[in-house]
Amino acid sequence: MKYLLGIDIGTSGTKTILFDEKGNKICSHTVEYDLIQPKNGWAEQDPEQWWEAVKETIKYIVKNTNINVEDIKGIGLSGQMHGLVMLDKDGNVLRNAILWCDGRTSEECLEITEKVGKERLIEICANPALTGFTAGKILWVRKNEPDIYKQCYKILSPKDYIRYKLTNTFGAEPSDASGTNLFDIKNMCWSKEILDKLNIDINLLPEIKQSIDIAGTLTKNVSLELGLSQNTVVCMGAGDNAAAAIGTGVVEKGKAFTTIGTSGVVFAYTDKLVIDKQCRVHTFCHAIPNTWAVMSCTLSAGMSLKWFRDNFCSQEKEIAKYLNKDSYEIINEGIKNIPIGADNLIYLPYLMGERSPILDENARGVFFGLSTIHNKYHMLRAIIEGVSYSQKQCLELIKDMGISLDNMYICGGGAKSKIWHQMISDIYNINTISIKNEEGPALGVAILASVACGIYSDIKEACKHLIKSKDEVIPIIENHNNYMKFYNIYINLYPSLKDCFKQLTL
Repeated sequence: MKYLLGIDIGTSGTKTILFDEKGNKICSHTVEYDLIQPKNGWAEQDPEQWWEAVKETIKYIVKNTNINVEDIKGIGLSGQMHGLVMLDKDGNVLRNAILWCDGRTSEECLEITEKVGKERLIEICANPALTGFTAGKILWVRKNEPDIYKQCYKILSPKDYIRYKLTNTFGAEPSDASGTNLFDIKNMCWSKEILDKLNIDINLLPEIKQSIDIAGTLTKNVSLELGLSQNTVVCMGAGDNAAAAIGTGVVEKGKAFTTIGTSGVVFAYTDKLVIDKQCRVHTFCHAIPNTWAVMSCTLSAGMSLKWFRDNFCSQEKEIAKYLNKDSYEIINEGIKNIPIGADNLIYLPYLMGERSPILDENARGVFFGLSTIHNKYHMLRAIIEGVSYSQKQCLELIKDMGISLDNMYICGGGAKSKIWHQMISDIYNINTISIKNEEGPALGVAILASVACGIYSDIKEACKHLIKSKDEVIPIIENHNNYMKFYNIYINLYPSLKDCFKQLTL
């Protein structure tokens, strides 16, 4: 039997999973870490924390399985998108990584738009200049930390940094690169035009390869430290959403998925380049060569629930610890009897600003309709409803772009909650399908690694062998009608508050 490691470098933690060649999960381990938030709206992490987490999770798996490490043929890497990792010529990290949910670069985004031109920027890279994307962060560092910028030798995304640590090779692939505002999405290469207009040296950026390409094998020192064979192949991998798409089988027309992790995403496959000129949703490259994805991003999806849990649910965490359960299971027990609409309480999930569909870094979280009848379980119910309404709003935009959606898969931490899964199906008013193996991004990059290693001939063949559906949830029409009463209020709240959000930041 041959085995594969899928590593997902997320925002809240790194998860490493060992799969066999049939897609069965053999062993997994997760190491969590926190955001560093020096100022309101800023979000950073130390890349060395990711690396330590990767090493710890791999060592755990090697120690706790009896598998011959020579049979672990490949490693695939998934990671949070848009993060800025800056290295010096010796490969040392120059500063904390600036993350996808960081909103500090409003001025730099205006500068990019002015220098490149709004329409031209969208024509080249399919997206406007956004605070979450990488280009603005590069300009911010150049402006505010010139000494660090002068030392910069290479700019990488989070998962590309981990690949460098494993193989001592620099590289990037289209699914992550297309989220930088620096990538020519039609020609699948770095845009010389954008780089020249922004005065960014193209040599700072790594070579582009395909997601299934081999980046290299483990260095001798790394293989010894991790207890793996030096012959283990490391493939290029994919950004977390493209990886999740592979891991849920969204590899052909008509297929889409919803994921609720730290962020929330609706991701639809397309074999034609389609762009929303109003920039409410994004177009990125898929991990499958010469295909694309239209996707939305709710910045604070699972993050909203985690924020509330960590700050207001210490009792639930203690009970979970005592019962040896996940704290979210206890929370689900608490909200199951709260009615649809949380007794007229609505939540806007804008803790870190918002991307899709409003593109407003000034937006902030809101509980609307709060009264003395409400307790924390009403607030928890309102949070998951608010996140789901955001996903619904984005889904409608994607359908309006002419993209067919015949199958909707669901994955991420939220998919493990029966309440949340049923809620999404009810709000969307479509059947939603979960995957037997719920580890979307990690399984997705293990699938990419299986192709890189030659276990399977291509991605679609690998998906047929490794992905198995589990549950199909059917919407309850009465629930859908009830949710729509609150959804119609939800979509009108942001326009009413937009100017107030802006005033709050002045």
